[in-house]
Amino acid sequence: MTTHATAGPDIYAEFKQDVNMTASELKKWLQTDESKSVGQDSGDGTSIGHHSGERIIEILGKKKADLTAEDEEHMHKVHSYISRHRAQGPHDKKDVETSRWRYSLMNWGHDPLKSH
Repeated sequence: MTTHATAGPDIYAEFKQDVNMTASELKKWLQTDESKSVGQDSGDGTSIGHHSGERIIEILGKKKADLTAEDEEHMHKVHSYISRHRAQGPHDKKDVETSRWRYSLMNWGHDPLKSH
């Protein structure tokens, strides 16, 4: 079912603010061993975050007017995950660049070391 999203611009704006990686950056990242090394298995050998990253690439490729209710639902999920995970912070503050915390966030389209 592909219905157009009907909610206001809030989730779209939040999603655009949270996802600070471009579609091409995210696609390249998802192909790395580091990307594949983190996250909870979704049941098919690929992490939930990795699947989310693939879905984010699809959403980034659409115009706002073409977003579906399913897209909007995923955008909510992305916003919730990034907000929650960023608040937790990395376990080891000195190795943020190579932390599982950062890698996991990057699977969801957010690089905490990248300025907006």
